[in-house]
Amino acid sequence: MYMKPIKSRFVTLLCFCFVTLWSCKSLPIREPVEISRNLTSPGVLNAKQLAIFFVRENPAANYSEIRSFAQLYIDEARAENINSDIAFAQMCLETGFLRFGGLVQKEWHNYCGLGAIGPENPGCIFATEQEGVRAHIQHIHAYATTEDVELNNELVDPRYSWVHKTKYAQTVREMAQSWAADPAYAVKIENLLFRMKLSVR
Repeated sequence: MYMKPIKSRFVTLLCFCFVTLWSCKSLPIREPVEISRNLTSPGVLNAKQLAIFFVRENPAANYSEIRSFAQLYIDEARAENINSDIAFAQMCLETGFLRFGGLVQKEWHNYCGLGAIGPENPGCIFATEQEGVRAHIQHIHAYATTEDVELNNELVDPRYSWVHKTKYAQTVREMAQSWAADPAYAVKIENLLFRMKLSVR
């Protein structure tokens, strides 16, 4: 008397399992994102991914504005063969996710603390967002390349030539040794890169 309902439920369960397994089989497998620590490797995150990461860290930020800002980093970095992921992470560290609050003021468009030494030398001032991003990318370029490698865009970084002649670094850790006095500077950038990776899973 009870065999029929039990058999019916069993068949239904089998059908459900089959459909579920078939659906899972058809889903694309997402490859894990790997962000290079090499200064001249291509960035792998797009503007949308960078903006999502940024807004999670600073919910008060405007997503559309940050996405456009992130695209500036991608475009300027690509023009000079610099890793946009590293540059964007460094910007987040230096500005506190564009909250600022230190020597450098928001309206200066100085996104990497360029020239910021102390009250008497609070940092460089750039006219626009793009100019500020370009200066940041060019400063990384000054570290990451030898003197024979020229810039593709017009020079706006006032400290570029001196660094290009005296410094050389291939990785975040090597650059950090002379970029900042903080001994944990490289670790902080790498921690941000790790969080960026997690945000796009």
